Formats: sequence, C-alpha cells, structure tokens
Amino acid sequence: FGIHALLIVTVTLSPATAPARSEKNTTGDVYPPLWDLAPENLLDFLVKDNKIVINAWNYQERLGVYKNLLNSSAKYFTAFGSQNFGNILWGLPLQHGWQFRTGRLADPSSVTSCGYEDGDLLCISVRSWWSCMNYYLAIIPFLGAVEAGLFGQLQYEIEILPPEERRADFCYSVADCRSRIPELMDEWKAYFEVNNFTVFFIFSVSPATFSSFELDDALCLMWRAHVSSIAYALPKFQDSLKYLSDPEASFGEDWANAVDFIAATHFSTDLQNINNFQAFLPQRMLVEGDVLPSISDFSPQQNRVLLSLRALHKANQLTGGLLLKLWKKAMSTEAGRKMGRKLIEDLASS
Repeated sequence: FGIHALLIVTVTLSPATAPARSEKNTTGDVYPPLWDLAPENLLDFLVKDNKIVINAWNYQERLGVYKNLLNSSAKYFTAFGSQNFGNILWGLPLQHGWQFRTGRLADPSSVTSCGYEDGDLLCISVRSWWSCMNYYLAIIPFLGAVEAGLFGQLQYEIEILPPEERRADFCYSVADCRSRIPELMDEWKAYFEVNNFTVFFIFSVSPATFSSFELDDALCLMWRAHVSSIAYALPKFQDSLKYLSDPEASFGEDWANAVDFIAATHFSTDLQNINNFQAFLPQRMLVEGDVLPSISDFSPQQNRVLLSLRALHKANQLTGGLLLKLWKKAMSTEAGRKMGRKLIEDLASS
C-alpha cells in the first residue's frame, strides 16, 4: 500500500499535468521584505551591560539574525555565484519574509495589534504558530553558529529577549539553549562547524574545487538540523494551531510534513530555488470557506500545490509514516536524490 501511495503522490506532484504559472516571482523582489534595513553586523543590535541584546519578537531584528548568518557564511559559497546567491541558508530568511508578508507572524487571536498595519507591524506574535516554529529555525541556528565560532571570538555575550507569554517554551542564550536542547544545538553547530573549518581550510585556496559532493554533505547537515528543529517544535506548539482557521492549521501541518520529504532530496535552498518555489505558496492566510482546489484568489498552480501538500500529508498519515520511510529509502542514493530534486524543481518551474 505504501508503494502505491508513493506512486499516487508522485503523480499528484508531477508537473506534467500542472497548469503553467503566469509569473516567475509574485513579490517582484528576490529579497525578504525590509532586508536592506535589517542589522547586518552583530554590533548593529543593542549592546547593553556587555551583552548584544536581540529582540527576536521584532521582524526586523529576527531578519537581522539571518542577515548576519548569511554575511558571515558568504565566503564559503563564493564558488556558487555572485552576491552570495548560492548560499544554502537563503531558505530560512526567505521563508521568514514570506510569513511576514502574508500576515502569518501577526497575532492570530486578534487580542493584540501585534503584527498589524494599524498596530505594531514589525511585532512578531508569540501566539502565532508560524512565528514560534520559526524561532527554532532562526534563533537556534544562530546560537549554534555562535557556539561553532562562525562569528569568531565575540567580545560580548548574546542575549535573546523573551516574549511576553510562554517564556518557558524558548531558550535565550548559547548556555541556556545548550542546557535545554543540547541535541538540537549539536545539529546546528555541526552544520556551521563543517562550513567554518573543514570547507574553509580545505577549499579556501581554490573555492572552485568545492564540488557538488561537498555541497551535498553541507545540504545533508543543514537539512538534518532543519527537520530536527521542526520535529522538536511541532508538538510544543500544537496548541497554537487553535488560533488559526481550520484550513490554515491544516496547511501549516501539511507544510511541516512536506519539509521531511523535501529534506530527503537535499534540495538546494539557495536564493533562486527558494524564490521559485515560494511563488506557489499562498499569498495570504487561509480562512474558513477556503476549499481546495477552488480558492478563487489563488492561482491554479497555488491551488494545486496546496492540494498536493494535503495529499502527501494524508497519504503519509494513512500509511503510518511508511510513505516517508519509502521516500527516504528512495532518496538514499545520489541518483535517487537527483530524481527527487528534479521533481521539486519541475514543479517550481512549470
């Protein structure tokens, strides 16, 4: 049954019957919103009491965390194009930007004005399922990079400000996160260590010799840490789904499930790939009454991708996770991963 389901989902995702999309990038900009205004140096954040203090519940400051990660790791990706476009960390800030642009970081309970244009637009709500999940794909990678030495020897400690609610659900410094979630910190630290040391010392003389094999290794470590972050955060913030409409809550869970499948292919999360793919994600929150695949203000392609994500999640649930196991087995070779990536890329370019 699992193999049959895998075939069904593969056909569902196949671009052969997918309608062509009319535009390449619906945002008109390759960077996340306000990218130019985000802090690009750690000392651009508030320095107080010998600490660099970061407000992770402000969109511009969380975006600045990503910008610092991109800037400090740029030298390891010079062989993959100009302007750091080949950096595989782009997937993280671009996802964050999409969440901000589509209102997914705002207070879904509407109790506060956090994240709304008539309130504090840059505020990230701790009641948002998306923003809480994203914390584990922003602050934890960042602190893992600090611990790995990506930023060198810092003269100040890093302190992350807590939210107004649910303080116990997050950690706020390298030491704090190391004590609470050591395994997850290890995963992200391992990614940044392999780039910071192995890649730099072996390939710094001739970046062009950084072959696809080494890039595949880096992608493997990055995706391993990525799915670990989601796996840790998913049960922790399950109760936050209650603030969302049923269609939006379902989409969130479908997306989290799909990441496991995408990760197994070692899909390259560079700037162009992610922008191509995100053009198919919903440009607003889903509301009651949105029925797939007939959401009138979504493109046929957006409807189809959402329906595909739903089918993939349901098939995986029906098989008790066997579908994902079969997929991972199929992706265990470079030839298999190439096929998997081709499927995703074709979907994003049809």
